Amino acid sequence: MNPENTQIVATLYKFVTLPDFAQIREPLLSFCLAQGIKGTILLAQEGINGTIAGSRQAVEAVLSFLRADPRLADLEHKESFADTPPFERMKVRLKSEIVTLGLPEVDPNQQVGTYVSPQEWNELIADPEVIVIDTRNDYEVNIGSFQGAQNPQTSSFREFPDYVRQQLDPTQHKKVALFCTGGIRCEKASSYMMSQGFTEVYHLKGGILKYLEEVPAENSLWEGECFVFDERVAVRHGLEAGSYELCLSCGRPISEADQASPNYEEGISCPYCFDSLTEEKRARQQSKLQQIKSANQRTGDASKLGLNHPQWEPNSG
Repeated sequence: MNPENTQIVATLYKFVTLPDFAQIREPLLSFCLAQGIKGTILLAQEGINGTIAGSRQAVEAVLSFLRADPRLADLEHKESFADTPPFERMKVRLKSEIVTLGLPEVDPNQQVGTYVSPQEWNELIADPEVIVIDTRNDYEVNIGSFQGAQNPQTSSFREFPDYVRQQLDPTQHKKVALFCTGGIRCEKASSYMMSQGFTEVYHLKGGILKYLEEVPAENSLWEGECFVFDERVAVRHGLEAGSYELCLSCGRPISEADQASPNYEEGISCPYCFDSLTEEKRARQQSKLQQIKSANQRTGDASKLGLNHPQWEPNSG
């Protein structure tokens, strides 16, 4: 990675009541554009969620701009790095939810479960009375999760309420512990479960990423790797880059074994999307692949395909 060209990638979110969220859009977009920032920020009455990239100075300027609003003064963010710009443009979108559960009436600003620090998490999930639930999507769970955690088998967060209604009962599952990548999904999931009558709901503060950052590997109950929505694709303990690559066609994480499959073609298909690959999509992917390679040749980095891919959206953790 060339330090001179390094892009700071900042992910941020906060559940906070923003009744004037529509009025925030234009000033925020104008400021980001003036700083040369690219990415996507979502605004809703329930809060803000975004992933942005740019120079260190530009990212810090945008964070300061946001924190100048007293309601966002304690806005936290996480950083990663990219050696090529991960986004093509800057967008600020107005939404009904900053992370889509499909139930805008569920509001973590009104009620939310109990935050549990990474240092306290092991003791909680070792309790046999606690049911531990991974609120992430199936393709994320498949590459790593906590020991003994339930996999809801969802393909999107919208399916989580159906899982709760069909598989869980507040009279039987009296202690529930939720976790996700960075905290936003399990925070909203805890609010939903409390609205359904679950009274003792816990969630991992800072998500898996904070756990992997702060809990030593020798004390960890995490197994495998953690999918992340940035250039690293997956991380291990200490947030070191993992072993997975990304299919640029469908956005799924792919292992070395997946890449050895006859259904894998770099930039075109992988074992997860090969069966749905049409000639039209193949042609689009080949064109996109050629554009990426041409751009990399101009910048002198022919080894990377870049990550303007389907999964890189605002903080989905």
